[in-house]
Amino acid sequence: MGSFSIWHWLIVLVIVALIFGTKKLRNIGEDLGGAVKGFKKGMKDAQDESTAKPAVTQQASDADTVDVQAREKTDA
Repeated sequence: MGSFSIWHWLIVLVIVALIFGTKKLRNIGEDLGGAVKGFKKGMKDAQDESTAKPAVTQQASDADTVDVQAREKTDA
């Protein structure tokens, strides 16, 4: 009595299709599929960002600027 047979699920499916109509169910399916694709893409992008090289810090670029300025002064 705990589980339903395939016939129970088929009857439920037919009743749902009659109530909502096949066009609305198709739109719901497309929306759900788009949401799943967007979620997978977001997870992939997040994983790619975490494995990407870390960005150059501001301190490192400031040190390079100071070195270039010091070299220009010594060259002049």
